[in-house]
Amino acid sequence: MNKIMGLDLGSKTLGIALSDSLGLIAHGLETFRFNENNYQKALKRVIEICNLENIETIVLGLPKHMNGDIGERAELSIQFKQMIENKMPKVEVILVDERLTTKVMTQQLIFADVSRKKRKQVIDKMAAVAILQGYLDTKH
Repeated sequence: MNKIMGLDLGSKTLGIALSDSLGLIAHGLETFRFNENNYQKALKRVIEICNLENIETIVLGLPKHMNGDIGERAELSIQFKQMIENKMPKVEVILVDERLTTKVMTQQLIFADVSRKKRKQVIDKMAAVAILQGYLDTKH
């Protein structure tokens, strides 16, 4: 089985996680930073990793509002999904509801006594891990 990539898209950062080769455990790869709204740069990084790691499936967080509505942030995720699919038609991109993942991961980092500065550096990567692990857990 090929590794699966998890993504948490922000306006300036892209949290990236990868599964193990069995598709059981997600681990954080990086928080990729880009100039605000420069999604082409983020896309380029996703393509690099997909080629390097032979990724066939990407799980992308869809940040819905708490009432389930699709807002501006979720629209950006939908557009980013389309950008990935246009550049890499063989890669399946799955949108998953990511409500509360960043909040839950922040709480876990606070509980683990991680400093505010360090939390800011890793939170997007950790949210990507949570998004991907949630998806992996539903598969097994």
